[in-house]
Amino acid sequence: MNPGLPEREDLRTGRKPCDCRFPGTRIARNHYVLEAGQPVRPTRAVLTVAATALFPALVLAGPAFAAGPASSPPPAATARTVFDGPTTPVGEMSDDDLRVAILRILADEDSGTRVVREANEALDNGTTEAMRQWLETGYPLAQAEDDHVVLFRILGDPDSGKRVVKEVTALLDSGGPQDIRQWLETGYRLAQAEDDRVALVRILARPDISDALRAAVGEAIDGTPEEMRYFLEYGQYEIDG
Repeated sequence: MNPGLPEREDLRTGRKPCDCRFPGTRIARNHYVLEAGQPVRPTRAVLTVAATALFPALVLAGPAFAAGPASSPPPAATARTVFDGPTTPVGEMSDDDLRVAILRILADEDSGTRVVREANEALDNGTTEAMRQWLETGYPLAQAEDDHVVLFRILGDPDSGKRVVKEVTALLDSGGPQDIRQWLETGYRLAQAEDDRVALVRILARPDISDALRAAVGEAIDGTPEEMRYFLEYGQYEIDG
């Protein structure tokens, strides 16, 4: 985001965009030892640090992160985490692994209101089995509800174009949780890009368009979806003449 320019609300979360990113540090699992070599149970603060560092390597393959077709296995059967090596199914995770997985969800700035609330409850009040059950079944349900809220936000955004509105309406009418998650992760960007390209062509059709603006629009049309969006929100107003 360009400094000095107003920030656009993230329709997926209702929050302002953040430029922060989690570091790519890789941490081996269960590396919590005393100087004498005796293992020590990590505190919630230590787990939070571990979850943050593991952000790029720890992946939940439930509906919140699955990008496969709607015919994929049910969420409870596919929810799992990936550490620095082989995949660890949720059913085989230790208490500490479960906590790290939930903290990783909390660290994700795209996690919605219900997901955040239930993840905190699972950490504060849940037993090992309760955390396991939430990751396998509760998390997909919470993510699905939050995703529906996101779709309604997009639908209510006056800047949403025809293709975006059409696809959101179709998802609300007949889309499953995995269809909606996949669209939010990939389809939304493509639909928005098509609508933005139409908006740019309309600018070119203005009879009073300046040479400078015409040239800038031409560059934006040839750019990435993110560049077209930025130009429509901010760039076009920075062109002199």
